[in-house]
Amino acid sequence: MHKPLAGLRILTIEQYGAGPYGTQLLASLGAEVIKIENPASGGDSARQAGPYFLGEHDSQFFQTFNRGKKSVALDLKDKGDRRIFERLVESADAVANNLRGDLPAKLKVDYAALATIKTDIVCAHLSAYGRGGEREAWPGYDYLMQAEAGFLSLTGEPDGPPARFGLSMVDYMTGTMMATALVSAILGARQTGVGCDVDTSLLDTALHQLSYPATWYLNEGKETERLERSSHPSVAPSQLFKTVDGWIFVMCQLPKFWGAFCEAVGREDLLKNPDFADMAARRAHRRWLQDELDAYLSTATTDHWMDVLGGKVPAAPVYTVAEALDAPDAADLIEIVDHPDKPDGLRLLREPFRINGERPTGARAPKLGEHTREILDELLDGDRQDKAAE
Repeated sequence: MHKPLAGLRILTIEQYGAGPYGTQLLASLGAEVIKIENPASGGDSARQAGPYFLGEHDSQFFQTFNRGKKSVALDLKDKGDRRIFERLVESADAVANNLRGDLPAKLKVDYAALATIKTDIVCAHLSAYGRGGEREAWPGYDYLMQAEAGFLSLTGEPDGPPARFGLSMVDYMTGTMMATALVSAILGARQTGVGCDVDTSLLDTALHQLSYPATWYLNEGKETERLERSSHPSVAPSQLFKTVDGWIFVMCQLPKFWGAFCEAVGREDLLKNPDFADMAARRAHRRWLQDELDAYLSTATTDHWMDVLGGKVPAAPVYTVAEALDAPDAADLIEIVDHPDKPDGLRLLREPFRINGERPTGARAPKLGEHTREILDELLDGDRQDKAAE
């Protein structure tokens, strides 16, 4: 497979989810991603994240976010290990981290410190609340950002408590933002010969993802609220509906889909009702429309309605995680990678993109310090070549 980032070397000082998610995307696109891990602390904390472990200092959680990377065991507070790290910086395009906001300067992994070693180095920082602000030393996690950025106020039923997403999407989006900024900064450094710091934070990303509800509030004072059945704030019907054996999500985002929906399910009479004549009318009468469609759609199964609507109207069955992963559409995303502590191989999800029609394939995540000798030997070989050139 074509690997567009082949030749890039990225050092990373990362833990848990957000940072590793972003650098794994880069590794899958061909970058050499080298995790700098402190062996005294057990390396990346994700190695200890249960409940499913894979030998010592490894877990299925860790494997989810670190495929295709290398691991070098170094303690950046040790003088000897620090010298090795600085030698690696000379050969790298970027140094990424998802440390607490006050730590990059203390550990001297920001541009101010590393530019003295390599002028065009890019230093990418992902933290909870950013560097330099009042909360730079605060620890923070995805769920906290969902709470503070208003996500919980938009999730769940109106009469229920605030609810978080089922997944840590702020982590994954922030990792993606960091990866995008890092590659962009590398392109800039190659043109100018000068690197830089690039920053993103969980809170900034969460706020940014408020998207059009933010625009509505900032310009019109409109505060988007939770609606029943996960309904869209301005479109109807665009929500969950009951079926005889479960749920279906229908999204009539365009007038043509409302017409196609009514015809497909055999309710052309709704097209003649002035209360449902256009988007504004359907929105104004959304509760009446919901009750009408609930009563009708709950007479048949989800599979029946998907047979009727599939390919004509935007609609989807509501699956469990197991049903989603066992469905035919998921098969191409699943690969089996070799792992020394999983004799039958480890089943993992591939990255969600293709290059020239091919999905990237990945290797397992590294054992703690697995590539230390390989990288040290590379440095020694470089020293020998330098001496021979003299």
